[in-house]
Amino acid sequence: MVPADARKDKTSDSGLDEEVEIEYVEEKVKLDPELAYFSQIFNAFSLEGQQADVDRKEKEAAEAESKVSLRKAPKEIEEEEEKKDDTKVSRRKLRKQNRMTVAELKQTVARPDVVEMHDVTSSDPKLLVQLKSMRNSVPVPRHWCFKRKYLQGKRGFEKAPFNLPEFIKRTGIMEMRQAVAEKEDTKSLKSKMREKVRPKMGKIEIDYQKLHDAFFRWQTKPRMTAHGDLYYEGKEFETKLKDKKPGELTDDLRIALGMPVGPNANKYPPPWLIAMQRYGPPPSYPSLKIAGLNAPIPEGCTFGYHAGGWGKPPVDETGRPLYGDVFGTMGAGVALLSEADVEREPWGELDAEEEAEEYEEAESADVTGDADADADASGLATPAEGLITPSGGASSVPAGLETPDSIELRKKKIERDMESGDDVPQLYTILPEKKVDRIGGSVMSSSHVYELPPAGGSRKAAAAADGVQVALDPHDLEHGLDEKTLQARFEARMNENRSQIAKEDFSDMVAEHAARQTNKRKKTQDKEGGAESTKKKHKEFKF
Repeated sequence: MVPADARKDKTSDSGLDEEVEIEYVEEKVKLDPELAYFSQIFNAFSLEGQQADVDRKEKEAAEAESKVSLRKAPKEIEEEEEKKDDTKVSRRKLRKQNRMTVAELKQTVARPDVVEMHDVTSSDPKLLVQLKSMRNSVPVPRHWCFKRKYLQGKRGFEKAPFNLPEFIKRTGIMEMRQAVAEKEDTKSLKSKMREKVRPKMGKIEIDYQKLHDAFFRWQTKPRMTAHGDLYYEGKEFETKLKDKKPGELTDDLRIALGMPVGPNANKYPPPWLIAMQRYGPPPSYPSLKIAGLNAPIPEGCTFGYHAGGWGKPPVDETGRPLYGDVFGTMGAGVALLSEADVEREPWGELDAEEEAEEYEEAESADVTGDADADADASGLATPAEGLITPSGGASSVPAGLETPDSIELRKKKIERDMESGDDVPQLYTILPEKKVDRIGGSVMSSSHVYELPPAGGSRKAAAAADGVQVALDPHDLEHGLDEKTLQARFEARMNENRSQIAKEDFSDMVAEHAARQTNKRKKTQDKEGGAESTKKKHKEFKF
């Protein structure tokens, strides 16, 4: 090794101004194998060990600094990056620059009332607003953006007990349960423990027909929310304004304002009437009728500023009301229709086609029946000119079917004519009752018979209902018939009818009934035999 002083002398002698780096090379100590354990101690005092220690400390410091930088918020990191390089724009700033404002979004969409402040942060704000404005769209629950947990504010509230519906309360089950609970409270501990081991069933005896009627006859639909009406925290404490109407004061509000309550409470003005007369009606309800402002005051009340007075009516210079008919004189010249003059029944309705056809068939049947009756009535004395065709232009339309000059479609006039006229329409007919001693051989017969009037005034039907029909020959009428021959023919006709009734045979009906009874008996016997066989099988079967 060359000493440092000798090197300095050489450099000074040579006259060179160059700086010389001196590197110290340490001699390695050779230790015995027995002392190898102490080699780490020697290395700690060597130059290489000191350099390694310095490098390790620098590495640990760099790791600690990187950990601190990771703990920083993204906003702080972006601010540091902005400080490092002012020309570079961060992503956060770029997003803010490209984002629409709430005012711009409201101007571009068709429904600006559904726009919220956080809608501009979505990837497609216009599509989001369009989806929110669609019909029957259900909104996202509003607690999605809250930091606290859902229903966290209801933790201290006591939950009210469940209230049974009215149709279940009517069964009386609540009183029964209350009585059972009171009876349980009076029992001793020993009896309670005994009932736990051997409980008794059927403590509440209720009529199951009542329960059936409650659920299947008297059950009412519970009150449900509308589609899309979601629950949010504190919704039950909000005032329900659907039941409230503007301008109507409740009794509680009247008591709070110091106003009287009762049937004549509407004769006392509210305290804000004078301010409304001065400044006008409320702008939110322009068409609301307020007494003393745009509607007349109640009867018996007067304008004025005294106790119970209705202030000063708002009028212009000429004395005309400003806001409405406050004096009640604008509609005085208009004649109002009473309810009696207004016709509420439908008019101009045409009869159905089926009813018209039935009416025509009934009329034609009555006409033919009258014609037959006239022909039968003229059987005893045949007119000489019976086959002579009547002369003249007589109308072929039967009576009652002529075309009327005018048709009254309104029922009012018809009812008025019926009320004023002497002819009262017959609403019902009392049928005379007649007792019959001989029932005869008919199946469904009775001892009481009602005499029905002939349909359409037909004499033929009346004759058929009264007695027996006897056919007479016109040639016999010419020679003359006495009373004995007519009586003989009548008795012969009666005997013939009786023989026909006696000939009626009910053997078929009796045989059919007997066959039906035998079949029914066989079926019951088969069922009983099958049941006995199944019972025997069950008895014979054993595990």
